[in-house]
Amino acid sequence: MQPIKSIKPKELSPGITGYYEHGEKITFGYIDLKKGSAVPMHQHIHEQTTYIVSGQLDMNIGGVQYSLTPGMVHVIPSNTPHNAIAIEDTVAIDTFSPVREDYK
Repeated sequence: MQPIKSIKPKELSPGITGYYEHGEKITFGYIDLKKGSAVPMHQHIHEQTTYIVSGQLDMNIGGVQYSLTPGMVHVIPSNTPHNAIAIEDTVAIDTFSPVREDYK
């Protein structure tokens, strides 16, 4: 057990910092996104959930546009193209299954 911000941060792209903890089968991420930062369109084998703690994150998931605000959650199926743009400073929680080995 440890405070999330004591974990070594991973810069995902400019203005986007993740703090990740890994179990045997899942990865948990606490993500700080600065207003205007973006995650380019990508896809991965991992099933992902994204939960918005604060702010607003606009996402294109599988060709459908979503505007996620505090309290909203979205499941992103495996191998589904998706991107994200922080409309304002945002805090999100991401989970991935299986474990994101590339985030260790």
